Amino acid sequence: MPQETVSEMRPPSKLLWAAEVPRAALTLLSLLRSRAMLGDVPRGDGRPILLLPGLFNSDRSNVVLRRYLSGLGYRTDGWGLGRNFGTRAIGPDAEKLFARIRALHAETGQPVTLIGISLGGIMARFAAQRLPGLVREVITVSSPFAGSPRATNVWRAFELITGDRIDSARVTAQGQEAAAPLGVRSTAIWSRSDGLVNGRICRGTGDPLARDIEIASGHLGVQLNPLALRAIAGVLAAA
Repeated sequence: MPQETVSEMRPPSKLLWAAEVPRAALTLLSLLRSRAMLGDVPRGDGRPILLLPGLFNSDRSNVVLRRYLSGLGYRTDGWGLGRNFGTRAIGPDAEKLFARIRALHAETGQPVTLIGISLGGIMARFAAQRLPGLVREVITVSSPFAGSPRATNVWRAFELITGDRIDSARVTAQGQEAAAPLGVRSTAIWSRSDGLVNGRICRGTGDPLARDIEIASGHLGVQLNPLALRAIAGVLAAA
């Protein structure tokens, strides 16, 4: 991973943090006005896709994304593990998540595309490392996988919700594994104006199979942002 500067390691400013809720409301309004733009993308090929929600969120947070991708013709499923409470949801070594991916792979006979929002994206990358042959591609959206958890405004909330310490040996090791180059295609969708996580740690690890797509977005409700939805559809079509 390229050496980060001091400024890149800092969490977003208090101004960006404070703007998250009103920006989320504007994102919802923009979604309502973007039907034509979102429809003008290639159709899907039926491949299986598993959506992983962000911290404290459940499959309900990805309802719009799931319906959008299903409408394009992809086999799109939620992870079915309740709210994302980190280890409490997926198991200490992500065994519950791995079981979900194995089951979907067995059911469809195809490798699974993983799309993760924020913390869900880190989990998706970790799964891709541990399940070679079962994961086709990874798409992360505003996922801070490529730098220090302290370069966010939510690391204390992460510790409270998950019961994990960000500097524990297990969490550190799993984070490093998730950040390492994957053996499959990966795309990181990120925003430099994200108010919860530093956008620069949501992109790039020097992986030749990876690419980054920058969009203008806050963090809350990013999976509803028409720019993110269209970017995801474009990545899937290109693959």
